[in-house]
Amino acid sequence: MTMNAAVFGEDLAARTKGAPPASVADLACTSAALGASSAPVKRKPREPNRFNPANRGAWYAALDVETCIAEVGHHLTQALADAGDFDAVVEYGEMIASMAGVFIDLREQPGHPALDPDKTKGYPVGNALAAEARAAGHNGIIYPSVRHADGTCIAALWPNVVQSVAQGAMYRLTWSGNPDYSREAI
Repeated sequence: MTMNAAVFGEDLAARTKGAPPASVADLACTSAALGASSAPVKRKPREPNRFNPANRGAWYAALDVETCIAEVGHHLTQALADAGDFDAVVEYGEMIASMAGVFIDLREQPGHPALDPDKTKGYPVGNALAAEARAAGHNGIIYPSVRHADGTCIAALWPNVVQSVAQGAMYRLTWSGNPDYSREAI
């Protein structure tokens, strides 16, 4: 499998006209419902995710809040469907962080098999790609959001990749008896 790598910090600085790395919204703050991990060395997910197996965490992030909310909303909706109860209120905090280093870059490959929306198809391929990335010493994977058109997501594969973390805005997602949710800044 050919891996296209990008030096993420440089690419991001160029996109933001020399500003510090753009904010990345933390997708892992709803870890109890998602099984995601914001600190791979502290907690482990209960099941595999797109770029991490069940026994290893990853920090999932997005370059903008809309993408983050779409990703989080999708996964929480799935968790609520599994529980058979669409009455829930979830609050989470945006975490602003910087990341730099060499990342596998799938942004020009929206049809990559790891990005299949069916997790039974995409997750095994994504986990194999993440294992190759870790073995090659890459810091993570940049990829087009599967849940938000034109969104960009990042999976940091090592804890030390996520730096300068600060709290951003707070959001509330509300499900009122069906899979559609509302969101509000709080």
